[in-house]
Amino acid sequence: MTSPLVSVAELRESLGHVTVLDVRYRTGGASGPGEYSLGHVPGAVYVDLDTELASAPGAGGRHPLPETAVFEAAMRRAGVRDDRPVVVYDDWSGLGAARAWWLLRFHGHADTRLLDGGWSAWVFAGGEAERGVAMNPEGDFVARPGRLPVVEADRVLDVPVLVDARAPERYRGETEPIDPVAGRIPGAVNVPTTTNLAADGRFRDPDQLRALYEAAGVPLDGSREVAVYCGSGVTAAHDLVALDLLGVQATLYPGSWSEWITDPERPVERE
Repeated sequence: MTSPLVSVAELRESLGHVTVLDVRYRTGGASGPGEYSLGHVPGAVYVDLDTELASAPGAGGRHPLPETAVFEAAMRRAGVRDDRPVVVYDDWSGLGAARAWWLLRFHGHADTRLLDGGWSAWVFAGGEAERGVAMNPEGDFVARPGRLPVVEADRVLDVPVLVDARAPERYRGETEPIDPVAGRIPGAVNVPTTTNLAADGRFRDPDQLRALYEAAGVPLDGSREVAVYCGSGVTAAHDLVALDLLGVQATLYPGSWSEWITDPERPVERE
């Protein structure tokens, strides 16, 4: 099994032979392009989550999957090639980078990995910071969607094991800082993305992750389908990375909670 992660040391050794994408983004946080221009991994090209890794908000939720043509054009602009590995990173605990990782694999670029620890790990290890805006030659990536499983709203309740990747208080319906309705999809179990990481911001080792997911009732033997959702389908990809580390190819519910609540007939569960 090829790890979905790459270490700072591995990336340093492979610079010049991989395409690096900077996916810095955080809800209500600092400007991604601004932070990128002040310093990024040498050769990294900035990719915008809102416009290139998602479609406009609407009935499909706050971050619907991007149209295939839009995503392909964005990846080609960033220099992504079918025959060249891709490394993605951010400064948001891997939450935005995981979206890029999943989308590239979903569209057929299997040789894509996420920088473990992200930008902060790169800086902490003394990695060189390049300023300004990097440009790559136009890539030749061809997007072939459907290489990873997804589940739509009409089948979500039939998924044997549904994981909610949001914070515990949002899962329980105690608070909802972003979407207009609080609660969760009935039957979902909670594995918050924050629990995937150790104190140093890197993913926990496989034994720790295994214990975490098994404690939540998530089967890791392939005996039942496992699907993951979050608020808008972005941060759920972080749980998909963690499960991939355990050899589990889980399913994404792209619309997630923000789509689920657009239909008042869909059930909502709270504690």
